[in-house]
Amino acid sequence: MDDPKPTIDAGLVRRLVDEQFSQWRHLPISPVASGGWDNRTFHLGDEMTVRLPSAAAYSLQVEKEQRWLPKLAPLLPLPIPTPLAMGEPGEGYPWRWSVYRWIEGETAKTAPIRDLGTFAVALADFLVALRAIDATDGPAPGRHNFHRGGPLTVYDGEARQAIAALEGRIDAHAATAAWEAALAATWHGSAVWFHGDVASGNLLAENGNLSAVIDFGTSGVGDPSCDLAIAWTFFEGESREAFRTRIAVDDPTWARGRGWALWKALITVAGHDANQAEAARQRQVINEVVADHRKWA
Repeated sequence: MDDPKPTIDAGLVRRLVDEQFSQWRHLPISPVASGGWDNRTFHLGDEMTVRLPSAAAYSLQVEKEQRWLPKLAPLLPLPIPTPLAMGEPGEGYPWRWSVYRWIEGETAKTAPIRDLGTFAVALADFLVALRAIDATDGPAPGRHNFHRGGPLTVYDGEARQAIAALEGRIDAHAATAAWEAALAATWHGSAVWFHGDVASGNLLAENGNLSAVIDFGTSGVGDPSCDLAIAWTFFEGESREAFRTRIAVDDPTWARGRGWALWKALITVAGHDANQAEAARQRQVINEVVADHRKWA
């Protein structure tokens, strides 16, 4: 049986801050509008946020971000989260947690984007710069990031079960072909830094342009193909081509990127029967991945 999840609300955050960081006792606390699911995020005054893992699996990411984000930040072309303090378990809350500097901007999931091609190029430039950072002693794929940066074979069983469950609702034969092509495109490169969850909800925009990249919980060093999934989940047509051209990965890496996007879309559709809107969005991702596989096969 899974351990019960703690109730995370503004009251808990207030008690934790007051107990462990008395210098901030006077600052108001309120939930962030889009506070996330893996972690709960709260405003601490106007210039900071408090971020608490919502389950034990996500708690493994706290110390990693505290250690590595300050090292990565000076080498990247856009702002990323700045850790200011690390909290300890307390007040019935069982894990470590973080205080970050607030970053202005609206997530690309809801913000109007001025030009999607320009946005795609800016994101590619960020990921290229991230890949170029010295990966020595960086965190290898594992439980802390749900094996992002590792081989797709970790999720082979899940993907095939989802394809079987969706028989008749998707082109199962085409999805299997795209998945098997991704599995066959074995990675042989040197380990590099990757973000691990490049999604519209983790990209901030101001004035229609990419302004920051947040949530490095699934980051690590390994195969960077997982960072390509956004090519099918957010970009399309010319913006997808602009992203691919700028990020300059080889065909096998692009194929593995398709695999990451396909795996996530498959398990999401298979598990969201009650959420028809989300299922429809993810079926479109599946269709886009399949079409792209046929184009480049």
